[in-house]
Amino acid sequence: MKVIIHRGTKEIGGSCVELKTDKTRILIDFGMPLVDVNQEPFDSKSILGKTIEELKKLKILPDIKGLYKDEEKNIDAVLISHAHLDHYGLLKYVNPNIPIYMSEGAKQMIEASDVFIPNKVGKINSRVIAKYQKTAIGDLEVTPYLVDHSAFDALAFLIEAEEKKLFYSGDFRAHGRKSVLFEKIISDPPRNIDVLLMEGSMLGRGEQIYKDETAVEEVIEGILRQKKNIAFLFASSQNIDRLVSAYRACLRTDSIFVIDIYTAFVLNEIGNISTRIPQFSWKNIRVKYFKSHADSLAETDHKELLYIFNKKKIELEEISEKRRKILMLMRHNSLFPVVIKKIDNIKEAVIIYSMWQGYLTHEFEEYCRKKEIEIKQVHTSGHATIEALKAFSDAINPKTLIPIHTFNKNEYLSLFKNVTVLNDGESFVLRDN
Repeated sequence: MKVIIHRGTKEIGGSCVELKTDKTRILIDFGMPLVDVNQEPFDSKSILGKTIEELKKLKILPDIKGLYKDEEKNIDAVLISHAHLDHYGLLKYVNPNIPIYMSEGAKQMIEASDVFIPNKVGKINSRVIAKYQKTAIGDLEVTPYLVDHSAFDALAFLIEAEEKKLFYSGDFRAHGRKSVLFEKIISDPPRNIDVLLMEGSMLGRGEQIYKDETAVEEVIEGILRQKKNIAFLFASSQNIDRLVSAYRACLRTDSIFVIDIYTAFVLNEIGNISTRIPQFSWKNIRVKYFKSHADSLAETDHKELLYIFNKKKIELEEISEKRRKILMLMRHNSLFPVVIKKIDNIKEAVIIYSMWQGYLTHEFEEYCRKKEIEIKQVHTSGHATIEALKAFSDAINPKTLIPIHTFNKNEYLSLFKNVTVLNDGESFVLRDN
């Protein structure tokens, strides 16, 4: 079995790994880059309208023969670990005859996001893969493991072929609401692993301010109890753990959690997978309608939800009137200035910034300072700490550990055992010892 990391040996995001035997070729993840060649944030809009050949020349699409539309199919399957764009965002270019395997939750999240984002994946040959059950793809046997991550229903993969075993960690952590999944792998790891492809997003980032999701929830609750004006939660609508934390804090403080149509739709679509996921109809949740979201949903087969969500609709006038009881989910985009213009006396409002600090720009900080809006960073990472990475690698104890999904691959050499550092495009062959 041969491993080729087409992208991911020197960066976080854009992950793409090829596994190849004499009979079978598969990819694991096919994500959009997070940074460009200059290490600046990648502009996802830059790919709109470009051909596959143009994107190959720009090194955005890897040159993998038999993968793309209008090519003769020569890839047997693509496995998607989870529904973050840096792991699935380039799927629209894949030959539609190639099956795309993912969890039920990832499938639902990708389809829900597609309604609202400009870079839509569109119709793909998606297939749900059953967790902890072996699935044969050619001469490969694939077993998905559910992992704790900020993406919903995220997977790692055990792949067996030619009497060799490879474990792909995907993105994972040990401190979320599903930390029991990490403990499960540590206590009963896959055995006799020849190669571990392990993420290292947290290498080089320093210590977290808040150690786990429980701590984040407690801090949000404390802010809601003490605030003098409206609070805004800056968080991803796909970070379900964070939405649960915010909602629980709202219940304990009798605050109103205001979400948008996009968030209500995402929660609705995955509500059949877990009964613990808050829904728009639940106590203390209201839905704010924005025209762009409503227009997007109105163009789909789910447009009837606009009438259903309307039962919990809240207007800006009511938000302003009840601002001291409001926690409103927002993002720093064009909608935020529109909202705060409608709030009577925005002074001493607070933003609970619950995203990676790297997204927080100086320009936005200055904008908030002038408006006298306080920003409080309340976040815990979706990725494993160095301690968790060490525990993970020690438990699995691979013959070879290969860094992926990291800007700091050379740090692995001093932190872990049996490390082999690869470059993008370099092959690694699993041979008999």
